[in-house]
Amino acid sequence: MANQKGNKGLGLIICLLGYVVAGFMVWLIYDAVSIIHPILVVLVLDILATIIIFLFSVAFNNSSMYDPYWSLVPPIILCYWVFHDQSWTALTLLQVLILILVTGWSLRLTVNWVLRWKGLREEDWRYLAFRFKYRHNYWVVSFFGIHLFPTLVVFLGCLAVYPALVLHEGGMGPVEWFAAVVTLAGVVIETISDIQLSRYVNDKDKCDFLCSGLWKYSRHPNYFGEVLFWMGLFLFSSGAERLYWWIVPGPVIIILMFYTISIPMIDKRMLRRKTGYRDYLKRTSAMIPLKPKEKPASSITIIK
Repeated sequence: MANQKGNKGLGLIICLLGYVVAGFMVWLIYDAVSIIHPILVVLVLDILATIIIFLFSVAFNNSSMYDPYWSLVPPIILCYWVFHDQSWTALTLLQVLILILVTGWSLRLTVNWVLRWKGLREEDWRYLAFRFKYRHNYWVVSFFGIHLFPTLVVFLGCLAVYPALVLHEGGMGPVEWFAAVVTLAGVVIETISDIQLSRYVNDKDKCDFLCSGLWKYSRHPNYFGEVLFWMGLFLFSSGAERLYWWIVPGPVIIILMFYTISIPMIDKRMLRRKTGYRDYLKRTSAMIPLKPKEKPASSITIIK
């Protein structure tokens, strides 16, 4: 146990070092790129930081070092867009609300990762599957699929709130308050889902898989909360004076990513590993919490 804790502590220190180095490199070249549009500044520096984290992943042979990037970067991006040309005293209620919601989401998700990650000895099972499937080409797949692709997805997700954060000159109207409710609901649902999952994992007398609480109504309620969060950010900009086409790809790609990549991968794995999961899959909504379908009378599979 002590050895495992030591490995986790060392892993977290190395991971932190990677992010510090990435931040330092971003700071070094900031002046050179600061003359371009703030959106492009973020895109260039975002990709640079991703490359640095990727190099650390390769050096320590663990792609999970990238995992906290998803939650750490959004508040940094949004803060840059807000504060590169204004101060705290000039913030509007809308800007404050968005920054609070995104920062709260970021802290919760990052802390959750820190608590769960066991150190350099542990790598996400999906990355291990890629290692087995792609073998000698794994690090090419890792860079484009595990590192760069999520970076661009998060960037587009953040871009969806740019009009509300920077271009919107109005106050909090019905659309903005509705967006705040949706965003907060996403954070709450994701938090409850993760708490229920954590209790299940630590329960010595647990059943074969989690199918109670929110997980009774959705096979992936945590993903539903995540999608709600990003949709909420998009809705903030839908009330702006002008609707920009480039705010649409972010939330659309995030929804498609969960429905076409994340959920199928997990369901396929659970079907192989867990007895009764096929019946659970047929009766339970993939993401949106819905009342479970009635179990056919001929079914003999029992799910507690």
